[in-house]
Amino acid sequence: MTDVTTNKKQGSGGLIASIFGENANLVQILLEGRAFFALIAIIIIFSILSPNYATVSNFLIMANHVAIFGLLSVGMMLVILNGGIDLSVGSVLGLTGVFAGFLMQGVELESAGVILYPPVWAVVVLTLGLGAFVGAVNGVLVAYFRVPAFVATLGSLYVARGVALLMTNGLTFNNLSGNESLGNTGFDWLGFNRIGGVPIGVIILAVVAIAAGLLLSRTAFGRWLYSSGGNERAAELSGVPVKKVQITVYVLSGMCAAIAGLVLSSQLTSAGPTAGTTYELTAIAAVVVGGASLMGGRGTVRGTLLGAFVIGFLSDGLVIIGVSSYWQTVFTGAVIVLAVMLNSIQYGGKAKKG
Repeated sequence: MTDVTTNKKQGSGGLIASIFGENANLVQILLEGRAFFALIAIIIIFSILSPNYATVSNFLIMANHVAIFGLLSVGMMLVILNGGIDLSVGSVLGLTGVFAGFLMQGVELESAGVILYPPVWAVVVLTLGLGAFVGAVNGVLVAYFRVPAFVATLGSLYVARGVALLMTNGLTFNNLSGNESLGNTGFDWLGFNRIGGVPIGVIILAVVAIAAGLLLSRTAFGRWLYSSGGNERAAELSGVPVKKVQITVYVLSGMCAAIAGLVLSSQLTSAGPTAGTTYELTAIAAVVVGGASLMGGRGTVRGTLLGAFVIGFLSDGLVIIGVSSYWQTVFTGAVIVLAVMLNSIQYGGKAKKG
């Protein structure tokens, strides 16, 4: 494992040296810390352009926005580390939000003639279960049926979005605050409450990120994930349960999407079937900007979070200075292309061999 890693580093360093010559070391530092440097540059530029940008209240508001696709990005990073991709996360966010809204509205049992109003904790558990189920389906398709991850999760994208539309008839579930007399209040707590001035959504993102970081750095599963993402065949020959790892990362990605769906629905106190549309692209962008390789085996939680904040702070900064929302899509696309180009330079432009 050490020899392989060393060779990879030497290969990427050799490419950088061949392109940049004597400045190779400086370029290597800039490449490895590009997300951090980009975030600092964004904050400085928009602080100059708008006096309302660099305030504590605005940073907290922007961080709360980042929390949604930041949660998606953490799950996406785990899948990409494994050499896969999960295009369904945006639709799973929408589906789980709608499912939570459906439960908060009350579940009518026609045969018994009653309407059940589950408590919020039950809504959260069931919603997480739905996200895990969709992720498990993706994982089984990829691991056991050898369906390409792109195809499997693209299919799940359409199925999840279609089910969300069927559940709502294309409408939106509103007023999800609950009712004290029914014992189901507290759903909006996730969206509006703060602890020490920090929005709950940001705290949830921090908890999920810390858990993911510990999973990768302190457990056998983390070692399995990096090794199977770097070289699946070699990992399998070394005794790594590759299929188990594949299924697990998709389950975790689905659960992260479900958490994001809960947070977004609670922030809006409503749930619509189109929520999360194209969020999967933003999540992929955050992971790539954070320095992860789309070929698998390389990436960190820290880098992914920095990537999410780069995209979030850039988008919100453009809004604050009055740039059209259409240009945000253009900038996001440009950021993805640039990040992939930089990854190619950093990692030597060599594809992973499975």
